Amino acid sequence: MAAQSQNNDDEPITGINVTPLVDICLVLLIIFMVTTPMIMKPSINVNLPKAASGDQSTPGELSITISKAGEIYANGKRVLEIELKELATNLIASKPEVQAMISADKETPHGTVIGVIDIIKGVGVKKFAISIDKK
Repeated sequence: MAAQSQNNDDEPITGINVTPLVDICLVLLIIFMVTTPMIMKPSINVNLPKAASGDQSTPGELSITISKAGEIYANGKRVLEIELKELATNLIASKPEVQAMISADKETPHGTVIGVIDIIKGVGVKKFAISIDKK
């Protein structure tokens, strides 16, 4: 004789237990909250000068950012002038038509920007662009 179920209710199930769904949603929310700061790329805060005229330029292989305090960043990493020169030299060796994109804060001393341009032109970078914000 086969075992028979003691529960012979033929009524349909009308209630859904949502507790597991809420638990899963909360766990996913916590995972996203914890991992988002790790995924976000840190940025350098630069207040670019505004200009009415300017052409669109594609980002180059060498992205140089100069902060308000005169700190130089190459491709998102803080570097000294000698390190910038070495990086630009290595890029020129691998690709002679390297384009540099220079982004300088509007309060950066003019001499610092000219110094950076002099460094990259000195190693052979022939193309460079200066970033602006449109008016």
